[in-house]
Amino acid sequence: MDPKTEITAAETRIRPYVRETPVDESTALGEASGARVLLKMEHLQLTGSFKLRGAMNRLLSLTPGEKGKGIVTASSGNHGAAVAYGLKALGCPGVIFVPENVSPAKVANIRAYGAEVRTHATDSGVTEIFARRHAEETGRVYVSPYNDPLVVAGQGTIGAELLRQVDRIDAVFVALGGGGMISGIAACLKSAGGPVEVVACSPENSAVMHHSVAAGKILDMVSRPTLSDGTAGAVEPGAITLPLCRRLVDRYVLVSEEEIRDAMRLIIDRHHTLIEGAAGVAVAGFLKDKERYAGKNVVIVLCGANISRERLKEVL
Repeated sequence: MDPKTEITAAETRIRPYVRETPVDESTALGEASGARVLLKMEHLQLTGSFKLRGAMNRLLSLTPGEKGKGIVTASSGNHGAAVAYGLKALGCPGVIFVPENVSPAKVANIRAYGAEVRTHATDSGVTEIFARRHAEETGRVYVSPYNDPLVVAGQGTIGAELLRQVDRIDAVFVALGGGGMISGIAACLKSAGGPVEVVACSPENSAVMHHSVAAGKILDMVSRPTLSDGTAGAVEPGAITLPLCRRLVDRYVLVSEEEIRDAMRLIIDRHHTLIEGAAGVAVAGFLKDKERYAGKNVVIVLCGANISRERLKEVL
């Protein structure tokens, strides 16, 4: 795809359904690093996550016949809520598969939009494979959380907003799960011609795409529990995001659970705003190597805010 064309089209398509999220400067992170640190407040998106962008771009691309049959998707929570929001807005039926161990807060968020939720397996990657098969068997469209060029283009609209909001971006830190968000943002920023460093941040406990990029193929790996449930789990075999990440991402960082926890506390305490673990991963990734960005303009994408009370108690 031509990133600039596809992302421009996506932005026009989804604009009535999504919020242009603000950018706030972080004095706390700036003081710690000597950099000018800007937070892209995507956790303030309408469904509490960036996922609304890609989901709406895909749903708005459906034909009337496809809408009539309904869609199928799989999600660890945030994509499911985004799809549920879109289905309600467009009057389209659908079913959303989630892992059996998904965050109750995220299931509640999905059901709040009136969507049908079913459970399967305990790893989001396995749930995705099952849901895609179910869509094929029932003749419905499968809406992937990341393995779809229209979803990637939708997430890339974050980059389009950043180009309008920030005068210069030297580096951008993004949480890495299936790779849809970072692929879209990187494609957008790099197509603009600026020398931006794109940094992918993953939890040590579940870093499937991180290790898959190094191996040059999607790996079948066991994931351990992590605060970053939004990025956890397997990656669908043949995902289009693997070659995109290999081509567009400049650096990969792994962070520990304690580093994620500390980063979340910092944002909650100093910015008085609630973020989920995946957003904490991007902050932790920056803090891990903060000295190298002194004097630079750095953007950190706070990708979501959907966290249960129980998980929040663990963090605090």
